[in-house]
Amino acid sequence: MQLTAGPLRRAADTPAGRRPGRGWSAPLPSALPSAVPVPVLVPLLVLVLLLALAGCGTRLPDSAFGSRRPAGTPASATPASSAPAGGNPASDTGVTAGEIRIGIVTSLTSPVGSEVFSGPRYGALAFFQALNDRGGLHGRTVRLVTCDDGGSGIGNQDCVHRLIDQAHVFAFVSGSVLDYAGAPYVSGKAVPDVGGQPIGTAYDRWPHLYEIYGNSAPRDGRAVGWNGTLYQSTEVFRFFKQRLGATSAAVVAYNQADSARYAGQLKAGLEAEGYRVLLQTVDFALPNFQAVAAAVRADGSQLLFDAMDTRGNAALCRALDEAGARVTAKVTNVQNWSEAVRTDYQSSPNCRNVLWATSSSLNYEDEQYPAVHDFRTAMARYYPDRGPQLSAWELEGWAGAQWLTDAMDSCGAELTRSCVEAFMNRAEPYDAHGLILPASFVPQPPPSGPTRACLNAARWQDSAQDGRGGWVTQVPSMTTTCFDVPQLPYKP
Repeated sequence: MQLTAGPLRRAADTPAGRRPGRGWSAPLPSALPSAVPVPVLVPLLVLVLLLALAGCGTRLPDSAFGSRRPAGTPASATPASSAPAGGNPASDTGVTAGEIRIGIVTSLTSPVGSEVFSGPRYGALAFFQALNDRGGLHGRTVRLVTCDDGGSGIGNQDCVHRLIDQAHVFAFVSGSVLDYAGAPYVSGKAVPDVGGQPIGTAYDRWPHLYEIYGNSAPRDGRAVGWNGTLYQSTEVFRFFKQRLGATSAAVVAYNQADSARYAGQLKAGLEAEGYRVLLQTVDFALPNFQAVAAAVRADGSQLLFDAMDTRGNAALCRALDEAGARVTAKVTNVQNWSEAVRTDYQSSPNCRNVLWATSSSLNYEDEQYPAVHDFRTAMARYYPDRGPQLSAWELEGWAGAQWLTDAMDSCGAELTRSCVEAFMNRAEPYDAHGLILPASFVPQPPPSGPTRACLNAARWQDSAQDGRGGWVTQVPSMTTTCFDVPQLPYKP
């Protein structure tokens, strides 16, 4: 079961602030056994606020969009070997003449199911298998060491210690975990963590951690964001206002603290953009979605946002279809931008065909972009059974692996953590060969005033792909679909 929540952006990922398996066809090069999941009692909705804040747009100055690929980075998504292994030194922890050990931590067996957090992991695994098949990096093979933290803080700490203290990994990549409790240890050991999904607030606090969307908060280890404050921007709401002429929206939440808190943020962002907002709350155990559908229909709400899990969303869509309630757009976020929509919403085709998703990355359907084509080719080769679960998060996991690889490639044969971090901390924004909006990690003062924010957007259409259905991009370019929007402070 996936969780879904709308598209608020946290203003920390840019100079202005922050926005939001199966089928092993080829064996992993080598891996430690996954961590034994630790039983944990976690209310399902405690995840809603965290997942909802995953990136959906970016805020960077216009100059950030001037170059599609940073100078000195390889043009191919899978750069070939450029130096014989015999000429490489054992230059740092986890690096030998012929091997680089990289760790991936995922909440694969989390309390909410194996598919919720697995996407980035598969994208990164496919990237490095393709890289190794082309000869590795400067004569070195990338050895992946994976660990399943079970979705618990204790499990995450266990994974982090095992990968750092026992496997001696050089870096982490494309992590997607429910509770990044091991972040202080990773930071304290100065192990680069590149391309992770910012599900919690660890990437807003600790140095040496580099999330997939960039971050301009101080990240000094003392406080989250700017002295405990983060900022959300409103480009998603501005986009639907301009694109669809929307002026009214409904927000649906459970009667649970985290769900209600996030719904309040959605409401604040919508109202800042001039929307009339209908706020609906349902019981978590016994939700009455029929009543919500009736209220949405009576209100004439044009947009529908939520702070619920996929099960709740599917039930809400069924209720909407049964009540004959029609909205112009049912808006979700990048974490739910996946092929699973085809089956999750099979009993509510009307609602499914108004599903929209927003993100800071390309649509994984758009193979006219070479980097997307490389991603899909590798996924089809190494993980063909993942086809029904192909997702935007898998694409972002691939992008995270690309980012780390380009950083390592910049070091040549003398691969060190400090060299990788110099690449990550440079002023020039990075776009993973066009896969993500330009992002950087240059600390900036607290956001003040409007910011320039950009996004990508797609809509599910059953008529796409010769009637098979799929996500159809709704903007000419994510680098030019930009808005000057306010930034709203909040306490996480």
